[in-house]
Amino acid sequence: MAAAALPLASFQTHSNWSLDPLSRTFTDPEDYWRMVRKQFPLKEGQTYFNNGTMGPTPGYVLDAMIDHMLHYNREAASIDYKDGSGPELLSGYFPYIELREKLAELINCDYKELSLIQNATFGMNYVGMGLDLKEGDELLNTNQEHGGGFGAWQTLAKRRGCVYKQATIPIPANDPQEIIDAIFKEVTPKTKVIAIPHIVSVYGTIMPVEAICERARQQGIFTILDGAQCVGHIDVDVKAIGCDAYYSSLHKWFLAPPGSGLLYVNKDVVGDIWTTVASYNWDNQDDHGFRLMQNGTGNPALITGYNASVEFFQSIGKDRWLSRIKELGAYLRDGLKELPHVTISSSTNEAMAAGITTYAVDGLTGPELQKTLWERERLQPRSVGKELMRHSVHIYNSKEEIDRALGVIRDLA
Repeated sequence: MAAAALPLASFQTHSNWSLDPLSRTFTDPEDYWRMVRKQFPLKEGQTYFNNGTMGPTPGYVLDAMIDHMLHYNREAASIDYKDGSGPELLSGYFPYIELREKLAELINCDYKELSLIQNATFGMNYVGMGLDLKEGDELLNTNQEHGGGFGAWQTLAKRRGCVYKQATIPIPANDPQEIIDAIFKEVTPKTKVIAIPHIVSVYGTIMPVEAICERARQQGIFTILDGAQCVGHIDVDVKAIGCDAYYSSLHKWFLAPPGSGLLYVNKDVVGDIWTTVASYNWDNQDDHGFRLMQNGTGNPALITGYNASVEFFQSIGKDRWLSRIKELGAYLRDGLKELPHVTISSSTNEAMAAGITTYAVDGLTGPELQKTLWERERLQPRSVGKELMRHSVHIYNSKEEIDRALGVIRDLA
């Protein structure tokens, strides 16, 4: 029992975690980001480069969640239902308007168009399973979907007799028009849904989604974007994009706790989408976002952590946060371009790239390179597939850490 308690004992609550330093200015910008790094309980001497899978949670957010869990468990008997605050012990039944308003401002929509969900897969399924699709309707993905990005559409094809198709996207993708042409090459009069990533999970390619959604709208095709890698990574404006639906996992680049996701559905089409998980408000026609986020009893501490993540993001500021990710991503790519034994699979068109860079090193498999980076410098990007390395950079990373990675790769020539 003592051993199991050690991880919690080592987490310092109410001591160092504060938003106050995040709004300060420093003469040297790198000093600012070194301060930001200290807001994460990451181990010193180890470098995490796998934000594309899971972002580390800031100490401020963990502190808020732990405080919530301890308080409501300690005070369970005194709270309960006798004073009307019993529902605060639960989540999954309530609209959480304040949090949804903050997130709606972040992606530019009305809060009633936004649902709080667990992750991107939930969003895809809530929309896919809610659409009235019929036998023969065509559903279009790409061949570069995340493993969870095609499940709902393949299921619908099998269950309802729809036709499932994939557009082939080039590797690397450096020309937006090539992507647009590849997608619409597969479109026919029977195409009802185009479901594509906003950022490709494996390669980090930023897709030309505005042009794709505009052309799809002209042809009466429903568009839903997989934004799992996007919110907190690049600027997301769903109204400017013009998609019908958009979902994201904020435990990645937004650094929210695992289980924090969002789903946007445009108010002009949301009335046509059935509720997937039905509870008390399954037929709420005033707040469709609330209707679609019904999921029964959940963890209210997660909502507290989700809200704290928004506060953490706002304290740093969107422009500073997103610019830093872009700066570090470009810094890594510029270094890799100088190494003749490295092949970059991500886009080298900087308008189509941000914090994810995927590459291969001659003579090594992805797992071999991952092992080498860890053993030599305690650097941890992620091997994807047999040959590739996906390298994610975020605000808690530094140029010095990237230089160490480039140094190891340079020595492998």
